[in-house]
Amino acid sequence: MDTWVAGQWLTCDDNMAYVPQLQQSVQHDCARLESIEDSPYPFLGLSSAEVHRRLLADEGELRERWQFLEWGPTTDNVLAHLLPHGNHLVMTVGFCREEHLRRHPEHVGAVFVAEIETEALADILQGAVAALDRGLTTAESRQLNRPRRSAGNLGASA
Repeated sequence: MDTWVAGQWLTCDDNMAYVPQLQQSVQHDCARLESIEDSPYPFLGLSSAEVHRRLLADEGELRERWQFLEWGPTTDNVLAHLLPHGNHLVMTVGFCREEHLRRHPEHVGAVFVAEIETEALADILQGAVAALDRGLTTAESRQLNRPRRSAGNLGASA
């Protein structure tokens, strides 16, 4: 499943997935959207990238509360957080796999940020779940879940 955030191909290292596990993980993220949207922004006064870095330094429940895109081997090359910000959400993503960072030194320490309305993200995630459920071909799924500019350059295709 190809997944893009802030112009970055997150699944560039591994876009193959065990469909039942991936579908369950995406559904889990979708179910969390409302509770995240209604939560206070962590670390007021810090930029989204600074919050991302602060959460990475936290080894406890705080980091777990904001983690996103925990979809197993398909996304284990990135660390992502989903944060509330006014009437929308902010996703922060950083690449973490050493092999990836050796091939892409420009990603070392970089935090990619995308803003998106909760409803738009829910539509993308639900579309991915539906595509996985129906077993659509890659071409059919890309048509359904093509990254959209209005959705913070965020998208997924199975």
